[in-house]
Amino acid sequence: MAKTINIKNIFEKLFGTGGEIICGRAPGRVNLIGEHTDYNDGFVFPMAIDFEIRLAARKREDTKVKVYSVDYDQKVEVSLDEPLEYRKENKGCNYPISVLWALRQKGVALPGMEIVFSGNIPQGAGLSSSAAIEVATAKVIQRLTGFAMEPLAVVELCQFAENEFVGTKCGIMDQFISMMGRKGDALFLDCRSLKYQHIPLHLGDNVVLICQSGVKHSLVDSEYNIRRQQCEEGVRILAAQFKEIKALRDARLEQLEICRPEMDPVVYQRSYHVITENNRVTESINALRRDDLVKFGELMNASHDSLRDDYEVSCEEVDLLVNLARQVPGVLGARITGGGFGGCTVNLLPADQVKEFTEYVGTNYLQQTGIQPEFYISSPANGAEILDC
Repeated sequence: MAKTINIKNIFEKLFGTGGEIICGRAPGRVNLIGEHTDYNDGFVFPMAIDFEIRLAARKREDTKVKVYSVDYDQKVEVSLDEPLEYRKENKGCNYPISVLWALRQKGVALPGMEIVFSGNIPQGAGLSSSAAIEVATAKVIQRLTGFAMEPLAVVELCQFAENEFVGTKCGIMDQFISMMGRKGDALFLDCRSLKYQHIPLHLGDNVVLICQSGVKHSLVDSEYNIRRQQCEEGVRILAAQFKEIKALRDARLEQLEICRPEMDPVVYQRSYHVITENNRVTESINALRRDDLVKFGELMNASHDSLRDDYEVSCEEVDLLVNLARQVPGVLGARITGGGFGGCTVNLLPADQVKEFTEYVGTNYLQQTGIQPEFYISSPANGAEILDC
């Protein structure tokens, strides 16, 4: 999808002209550092990217909802007279339907409607296409129907939709940055208080380069939920001795070491990652405020190593991408980003090294895996917006 896609034209070809058609967009995201900390009440540091979902919607006179995914070439029709249900065969169309379901759970009266959406966020890359669909849906339907809800409440609604309707127990980061992103800035988010700061990303002569591994292992959802359970077990053991600990975000390494004899070794490893990763996020913010990109890159590297060894959410292909990236002169940092078990890496490197990076990493990765990786450079983008259409 080119950025200039006219989603209204696609809508009208499918559903006809006439009536008020509302269009909107919401971006994907890359998390620069702070992985698997969000559902532990911790800190994250994502940025919205120049890849997005565009969505158009129009009211109907009846109670039917017709959803069309351009990218899946799939049309799904449901009725608001019946309970909305998740259906695996509905693929990407489940995400707009999940938002409708969540709105109804919150007591919002909805009309029938037609919805069309398309995006250029790489599927299965861990760049949060699902959150972007949800946020774009909520933004457009809010304009279409006029329901009253503050942006933060919309973010929480979209997370609720993915948690309870789709069944992925994600934290709030993906929906938050898709709604709240700002051009030129990354976003420092406290996932407990939901306080946030836009942090200018002064990269100088450097760029953020995303590398898609071309693999997405099927374990991601099941293992994600297992990691959450392991973290909850760590909290249970820590809280028995330290009453102030409500989530791993509250724990210090000294406390973890005291409780280590009572923990399963795997639960200890998971807890260790989360505690140290939270520390890395706050150190990263301080490094950026000093314009110390070398330190920021070192923290990115440490984050990947912890995700690989302690949290065990990397995979052979992604580790290869990271190792190859670190062999390119000038690369400041490289790490996995997203839920894990495939997807993308995020890399910080000088702009004048991009050609050497893509050639070296691309050639060697293809030789060793048979997969051609894809590379994307992105600057921080704006969050969700209503478009003229």
